[in-house]
Amino acid sequence: MVHDPVRWWEGLERPLRHLPRGAAIALLVVLAGLMAWSALSFLPSYDDSELVIDAVSEDLEEDDGDLALYERISDRVVAGEDYYAAAMAEQRAGNYPTRPFVTVRLPTLAMMHRWIGRDAVGLILTLALPIAILLLMHQVRGNVRPPERVGAGIAMLLGGAGVIIAEAPLIHELVAGLMLSLALAIYSPTRWWPSLIFAALALSVRELAAPFVLLWLAFAASQRRWKEAAGVAGVLVIFVMGMYLHYLGVEAQRLPGDAISQGWDALAGPALPLLALSKLTALLLLPTWVAAPLAILPLLGWLALGGRLGLFATLWFAGFFTAMALFARPENFYWVQLTLPIYLAGFAFVPRALADLTASAKAKAVRNP
Repeated sequence: MVHDPVRWWEGLERPLRHLPRGAAIALLVVLAGLMAWSALSFLPSYDDSELVIDAVSEDLEEDDGDLALYERISDRVVAGEDYYAAAMAEQRAGNYPTRPFVTVRLPTLAMMHRWIGRDAVGLILTLALPIAILLLMHQVRGNVRPPERVGAGIAMLLGGAGVIIAEAPLIHELVAGLMLSLALAIYSPTRWWPSLIFAALALSVRELAAPFVLLWLAFAASQRRWKEAAGVAGVLVIFVMGMYLHYLGVEAQRLPGDAISQGWDALAGPALPLLALSKLTALLLLPTWVAAPLAILPLLGWLALGGRLGLFATLWFAGFFTAMALFARPENFYWVQLTLPIYLAGFAFVPRALADLTASAKAKAVRNP
């Protein structure tokens, strides 16, 4: 009986080398099938994902979309208006829903714009990206070869290139994703509280970071790390209290005729997170039918990395992409930024993944002809 699944996983070092021959072959076949499907789905002559492509393209090209809304709200808050009065007025004027209350963004970013300025927030994001890259390279130093460390840093840079755009301080998912990347990159079992600070910052910007923190709580509890679990649980309690206050702020400004969200049960499928990754990272330089299958590979790389970091990252990314496929509408494609920029670092570990899978299959075949 495995009492500590995380420690057991860490003991495998390179987990894909421990797969039985059949499982290794099956994983390679599934990978090839998924990449072929994603490439075919996004060929210009193939319209299976046409609705998703059209919705994402319209949002990316729209001049008066969500970013313009957040900019107007920010400008009013910086000018001294109450956040909830400004946000509700702007969403109402743009026919944006205000029900349920989570359709109104948390006030954290707008208040930061008031306190230190939007440009200062942008500068912090620009500086945070290379810090996150260096932290990740330091984190994996004992488990991977130097070329993999460098490759992870370069891939992460390509995944976070969006921090340099002028609108970056307005994008809640981008900010939260960078904070979660820092939380992953800086985590240490002997010094976990700095990581928790970054996770808490992500929660304060975007409530969609909650599954990351819940997964962390499950990891800490499974390892009987009770002080760490208590700290993570404490952050979740504060988060729930903050969300209740947010609910009260929205309700105080609500009017009877306010628009209601159409819900989050679009079942857009796996094409949505793959397309989003293709459009919101440096993969946009490639044709979509090439970029979409490539966007699958970092997940395999993280799985092959092993250790707590590899396992946690794999579960977080796979779970979040699944949630997007099930619940996000096509216009919610920007949710994928919660996984960036660190998701793309998995590209650097793909060669070891393929080598381990191949070696595992061949070795088993030799032993068991």
